[in-house]
Amino acid sequence: MPANLPPQYYELERQFNKESDINEKLRLAKELLAIMPKHKGTDKLQADMKAKIARLKKEAEGGGKKHGAHRTDPHSHIEREGAAQVILIGPPNSGKSSLLESLTNARPMIADYPFTTHEPMAGMMTFETVQIQLIDTPPIAEHQTPPYLPNLVRQADLVAVVCDISEFDTIDCLERLGRFLEEKGIILAPEEPDKIENPRFMYKKAIIIAHKYLDGDWEKTLETVKARYPKFRIIATTILDDDSLNNFKAAVFSALGVMRVFTKRVGHEPEYSDPIILPIGGTVEDAARLLHKDFAEKFQFAKIWGKGKFEGQRVKNNFVLTDGDIIEFHI
Repeated sequence: MPANLPPQYYELERQFNKESDINEKLRLAKELLAIMPKHKGTDKLQADMKAKIARLKKEAEGGGKKHGAHRTDPHSHIEREGAAQVILIGPPNSGKSSLLESLTNARPMIADYPFTTHEPMAGMMTFETVQIQLIDTPPIAEHQTPPYLPNLVRQADLVAVVCDISEFDTIDCLERLGRFLEEKGIILAPEEPDKIENPRFMYKKAIIIAHKYLDGDWEKTLETVKARYPKFRIIATTILDDDSLNNFKAAVFSALGVMRVFTKRVGHEPEYSDPIILPIGGTVEDAARLLHKDFAEKFQFAKIWGKGKFEGQRVKNNFVLTDGDIIEFHI
């Protein structure tokens, strides 16, 4: 079975091979393992990476001075929680913190003046039955952007670029932000390319959040943003309108390219509270492997309930699932 590694894997692997600092190398190894697809085709890769992580942990605990004298900034990595990690980035006073507060249980400092966010803060956003991690970050501004921020962008599953469309210079802010990330080897794209044309860059899927859309001359600015970035998904939001916040949640889930699969035990009702999260196109075997590696090798068949399917349809391990399917495994 082919490994089918995602494009960003190869960029991370390049960084891993070049890195000399032991702690940063350990962080990259964990990230490589996290984005590696989990199926038979990657079993050896997973085992090798886990062995590298164990070795790097041992070296880090023993000092690891020969691998680099500088220490990694503790903010350069945030442990992923939930189904995915989404990072909020933007210029000063764009409204990232107010979004985080409105969508999660996090309570960041919010004020009318810029640069109130000094370090990243994570919170969990609920979309239906799915938990998605949002990360608020310090603003991207000339000579004042923390050096760890590009690392946070690299590790995220999705980048949400937050801009204040009540301001006249929205386009200039977005373009400065894009140039800053490009200088750090990161290009924001409406979709991650199937083929990396320039291995010097990491391409990160991004959406644009046109925030504060009820303020100022927002309609004209929104049309300008849409015209300048026609291929990007653009979501208008305001903390004053719950519908716009719900649209944000749905847009983020859609942009992540994942689906929910619910499980049920034989003779029991489905368990809707904790779905399996799979990439779109995932199979019955992929779902089983996320439950447990051994389980994926032992089950004989599965039954499926869902839209466009016969109730309790019996399927094999290579059956492609769709969002909302209910699956019952038989050993």
